[in-house]
Amino acid sequence: MKYDFVVLGATGMQGRIVSRDLLENGYSVLLCGRDKPRVEQILNKYDKTSFQFVDIRDIHNALKVLKKSGSSVVVNCMEGDFNLTALQLSIKAGANCLDLGSEIWMTKEQFKLNDLLQRKELISITGCGSVPGIGNVMLTHAANKLDKVIDIEVGFSWDSNIKKFVVPFSIKSIIEEFTDPAPVVENKKFIKKTPLDSVIVDHHREIGKQKEFFVRHPETYTFYKYFKDKGVKNIRFYAGFPQHSFEKILAMIDLGFGSKEEIFFNGIKIAPVDFLTEVLKRIEVPKGYKEEENLWVKISGEKNREKKTILMECIVPTINGWHDAGCNIDTGMPASIMAQMVKNEIIKEKGSFAPEAIVPPEPFFKELRRRKMIVYESGRVIN
Repeated sequence: MKYDFVVLGATGMQGRIVSRDLLENGYSVLLCGRDKPRVEQILNKYDKTSFQFVDIRDIHNALKVLKKSGSSVVVNCMEGDFNLTALQLSIKAGANCLDLGSEIWMTKEQFKLNDLLQRKELISITGCGSVPGIGNVMLTHAANKLDKVIDIEVGFSWDSNIKKFVVPFSIKSIIEEFTDPAPVVENKKFIKKTPLDSVIVDHHREIGKQKEFFVRHPETYTFYKYFKDKGVKNIRFYAGFPQHSFEKILAMIDLGFGSKEEIFFNGIKIAPVDFLTEVLKRIEVPKGYKEEENLWVKISGEKNREKKTILMECIVPTINGWHDAGCNIDTGMPASIMAQMVKNEIIKEKGSFAPEAIVPPEPFFKELRRRKMIVYESGRVIN
């Protein structure tokens, strides 16, 4: 069977969201991963899908699966460490590739493949989730209304109705956000900040007051790359967490569970953070649990020589039928939308990009609204 899409990392949370969204929009999807029981419900419910065991470290087998699938679009939902490998394999298989984003150094390596992608007439888009992803497209929408863009602040904040810890997205990525130095742009220069030394309290629509702090995110690099010619001087990325989640994550870090340094246990080498990841997969979402998230971008600049500030926000609820995903739908669903845009040639330009350079805001926002995600421009709903 020839598939419309291949989803790598399909057995993880985001992979399941992407796969299900594509299937519910009538496409055929090959689910690739290492833990088939986690997608049995999808396999049993939808006809145009099947599962293939893929460990991306087995390059030969992974490439064989991609080629055999016949798909022209690969959606990579694995941890960001594998983004470059997934892109290189996709190119060899003659497929376009989208992912959820990774570290700045890897984003740069993906951009270096731009000329090769153009020659192969293929598209790569990195950072196709919430932030990066939705936030990047909101920036494009706002920046197009300004003659100059000087300051950009971007971030997320979220909360839940039941104050109980539920794994947010990827615990490995979250711990890195709490601990790794955060690059920010100050007066056109990149400098690094310590995340937990920059904690502030801010207020966001639908969320209220919340602690937030600088984190390492690729937007500081891609925003500057694409908008430096518009005069950008300062870029900062903030992550906000509700107190109950904030405290639990800090406790895990303080107890050493966030460490990547391998230890011996019963004769086996294992990194504590990998052990933690597997343990947290067992946590079930409480009955009646709901989340809400605010993805926001604040852009200050000039229009007709007058100062102007635009606040873009995307409010993400927990929607019926997706309660186990919470507001994580805002990572998987945008990746599905962008993948469909590539498949349907709404996105045509070949090469390596971040979303702000290539995703058309209007049809993208329209698809977000169809999935109950509302986009605001300075307090006014625009989708």
